[in-house]
Amino acid sequence: MRHYRVGAHTKHDLKVHLVWIPKYRKPVLQGPVAVRVRDLIRQIAMEHELEIVSGKVARDHVHVLLSYKPYQDVSKIAQWLKGISSRVLLQEFAHLRKQLWDGMCGPGVTSPSLRERSRDEMIKQYIEEQQGEPLQDDSRFPIDSP
Repeated sequence: MRHYRVGAHTKHDLKVHLVWIPKYRKPVLQGPVAVRVRDLIRQIAMEHELEIVSGKVARDHVHVLLSYKPYQDVSKIAQWLKGISSRVLLQEFAHLRKQLWDGMCGPGVTSPSLRERSRDEMIKQYIEEQQGEPLQDDSRFPIDSP
């Protein structure tokens, strides 16, 4: 059954699949950095009323399938997730500043808003199949083991 989000005068099911990589696609999203990235994405999503449908933090990229409201722009959502997480990670992990001397995030890839349930399931399956085995932590947003 579809999960619709309801507003005062709207009923919608808008989703976007975002994928982004660290600068130079370096495998820096491991251990405590990966856990912090996941926590930051959850925090940013909660602050901006986004719902994480599925996601995965791999060593060299991040996948997130998000449900969002009609008044939110996909470009703004990507800006929030990439910008805030990059800034916080560079402040908290000094070794990242040395490895990624010109910022954290490289280019991102987005797919348009999805309407069909089959596509949602297909993207969830695609995210789950990305690189390696997830750790025991959270089934909806696992972190790849190194």
